[in-house]
Amino acid sequence: MDLFRNKTGDNLLPRDGTVNYHGPVLSATDSSAIYQKLLDEIPWSRDEVVIFGKRIITAREVAWHGDAGLSYSYSGTTKEPLAWTPALAELKALAEQRSETTFNSCLLNLYHDGSEGMGWPSDDEKSIVRDSAIASISLGAEREFRLKHKHSDEKVSILLESGSLLVMSGVTQSHWLHSIPKTKKVTTPRINLTFRTMLPLA
Repeated sequence: MDLFRNKTGDNLLPRDGTVNYHGPVLSATDSSAIYQKLLDEIPWSRDEVVIFGKRIITAREVAWHGDAGLSYSYSGTTKEPLAWTPALAELKALAEQRSETTFNSCLLNLYHDGSEGMGWPSDDEKSIVRDSAIASISLGAEREFRLKHKHSDEKVSILLESGSLLVMSGVTQSHWLHSIPKTKKVTTPRINLTFRTMLPLA
């Protein structure tokens, strides 16, 4: 598969960070094939998070893959990494080439349809290398991606196409929140992969 195509886009943010949307970096054929492979091969499981002291099982499903020893803790839960699959390793190489960054882990989210979304987090956990790039590859249904400044409430939004790459870098996580809003218009699944650089356990 010819994964390496298209050029980097302009910064979507007006200030306090850098978000580059590369558009589709996979052909429609490759996007569809990889989407199906991940849907079939990844050991998906419901996500468990703690919100205001209450443990909640989410509708969306997740998986955590990465180098050995790179556990990931967020929202009151800790995940141990599964090994890289050939498909994930190939997508990781693509994300690294485009972002000029080396990644050691990947969080995958499976949204079954538009009734499942994501609130307003920022990926600024202490286990992530501070100000490191996070590369997001989308497969399947197109979904809106929103960013909101933590202090000024400025908002930016973009439609993430299947096979596309979005890279958040610099101080973005310190100043901006992001969200995938729910929508009744989307009736098919979407897989999102976010490649990260985690700190090894002390």
